[in-house]
Amino acid sequence: MSKDKMFINIENVVASATLKQNIDLNAIVRIFPGVEYRPEQFPGLVYRLKKPKTATLVFNSGKMVCTGAKSERQAKKAVMKVVDDLKRNGIVIVGKPDIKIQNIVASAGLGGYIDLEKITYSLKRTMYEPEQFPGLIYRMDDPKVVMLLFASGKLVCTGAKKEGDVDIAVKKLKETLESKNLIYY
Repeated sequence: MSKDKMFINIENVVASATLKQNIDLNAIVRIFPGVEYRPEQFPGLVYRLKKPKTATLVFNSGKMVCTGAKSERQAKKAVMKVVDDLKRNGIVIVGKPDIKIQNIVASAGLGGYIDLEKITYSLKRTMYEPEQFPGLIYRMDDPKVVMLLFASGKLVCTGAKKEGDVDIAVKKLKETLESKNLIYY
């Protein structure tokens, strides 16, 4: 493997939205028979989109949670599409939704092998119990993310609020590992 080989892939973006009004979920079910709504099991309605491929939970409080998007833009677009679909089909929605990115989950490959055992002694805020889980958990302060690191050099980054934070965190980690000779190409 070469030093320059590194990939970052966004796997899931979770966005929340608030409509600042109550929504009649039963009315949505009558208009959109394809939605999933079983109030005895879960208080939210599941509204799935094919493009972008997402699932948005809609609650009668007017709160929404969108999952499955592959970018911040796609998550916001999905929420707006759900709101527009509802409006176009007679559900009264006043104002625009307030959309916030809550979590970005990304996978990455650092392009080399890493010594998890040594990392526990070199980096603060790590947890490594190989008998329980094969990955090392590393809590980074800036940007504030959590990384699951594997000996293969692959990792999962979670907790980012912006796509740029994922890039910054992965590059920062790689530079730290290289400076401490903890990554092998």
